[in-house]
Amino acid sequence: MASGDRTWFRVGQGAGAVYRIVAIDVRSRREGKDLRKVGFYDPMKNQTYLNVPLILYFLEKGAQPTGTVQNLLKKAEVFKELSSNQMKFN
Repeated sequence: MASGDRTWFRVGQGAGAVYRIVAIDVRSRREGKDLRKVGFYDPMKNQTYLNVPLILYFLEKGAQPTGTVQNLLKKAEVFKELSSNQMKFN
């Protein structure tokens, strides 16, 4: 499996937007098929659900989170689970 990026897609309508956090293959289009859904973020309710074991798996395989997703992962302290040499992101 090729390494993937982590990104998010908007779900919902109008002001009720919820963002799905997914891992996608870097070779696919931005709106292409995702490899796995790894969480969601609801800014209106300030709720975040993250499948941490799955996120760690993709990060260890070389996935590069987007800036926004990286901020969510830092806030959730996901990076404390990784060794320091695995935290090099572009």
